[in-house]
Amino acid sequence: MRVTVLPDREALDREAAALIWEAAEAKPDLLICLASGGTPTGTYALLTAAPERLGRARFIQLDEWAGLGPEDPASCANYLERTVRGPLAVSPERWTGFCGDAPGAAAECQRVAAALEDAGPIDLCILGLGLNGHLALNEPAECFDPFCHVATLAAQSRTHPMLVETAAPVRQGLTLGLGDILRSRRILLMVSGGAKRAPLAQLAARRVTPTLPASFLWLHGDAHCLCDREAAKDTGLEGAGQ
Repeated sequence: MRVTVLPDREALDREAAALIWEAAEAKPDLLICLASGGTPTGTYALLTAAPERLGRARFIQLDEWAGLGPEDPASCANYLERTVRGPLAVSPERWTGFCGDAPGAAAECQRVAAALEDAGPIDLCILGLGLNGHLALNEPAECFDPFCHVATLAAQSRTHPMLVETAAPVRQGLTLGLGDILRSRRILLMVSGGAKRAPLAQLAARRVTPTLPASFLWLHGDAHCLCDREAAKDTGLEGAGQ
């Protein structure tokens, strides 16, 4: 995995957007996996300011909070509708998403897994780094379900900032598995802010361990971690990249 440290959040957003546009120029109908949450929001704003550059791209949602439907403002589907799908006017045939309030969560994961099997593999997977080192909703554990599955959330994940907007208790998630992620042709991990410094320092140790799911990215042949200086401080990564 390559690591690039950018001066600030804005520089990180610009670099991430440039890498995504570069991938789309090489393959206009590429399949992009979209993370939710605060980290990629600035990058998505840059992408949607030039919608023609992703006019043929296809998209798949990385994960979702179980029990929250697309209309729930706290759901990942709602976030992606507001930040990516709506502004880019993505047609249904170019979009694969989770329905968090589907009657059967396991069946919903099977549906998304089948869609990924038909459309994939993922060409570019956009990821954030969880406070406990999780990737998507793959939490630290002794073993992992490699493919799309229903995950039990760690206590820390149940207090994610996105969930402040809902009164419903969320204890599970629907998520692509580490196997799905590692099958991606390219991976872009974005890390921003001092709150992510501790897991980034663990990642910088280059020790692959199930207690830090993000560490499995060291096994990928084309993974790129972009982080800002605030996140990289005191991690040993300060001099990486720019």
